Amino acid sequence: MRELVKVFKALGDKNRLRILKMLQHKKMCVCELSAALGITRPSVSRHLGLMKDAGLVQDERNGQWIDYSLCEDTINEYASVIQSHLNKWINDDPKIRDDIKKIKKLNREVLCSR
Repeated sequence: MRELVKVFKALGDKNRLRILKMLQHKKMCVCELSAALGITRPSVSRHLGLMKDAGLVQDERNGQWIDYSLCEDTINEYASVIQSHLNKWINDDPKIRDDIKKIKKLNREVLCSR
């Protein structure tokens, strides 16, 4: 039951749901997610840590950046089931649609140098 609780806790915040929806479209670093969400980098990092612990996201070093993406490995059996459903959920939400438009214009070289 502990693993299911981790997944539900990770999904229990609108910013974490927004992050998951953005990561469906591309790998992103903390700076990009922070800019898209309009929240601080430490807050984004805490969200990502919780989602990583739940098996929803993974990270990978890419030069000077750490890229986050949806977890491809089955770390938590519930996470993969939720991921498949989340692909179909909340796509029509205005905030999600705005986020997807916004991430297409982000430039990590500019954002991360601040």
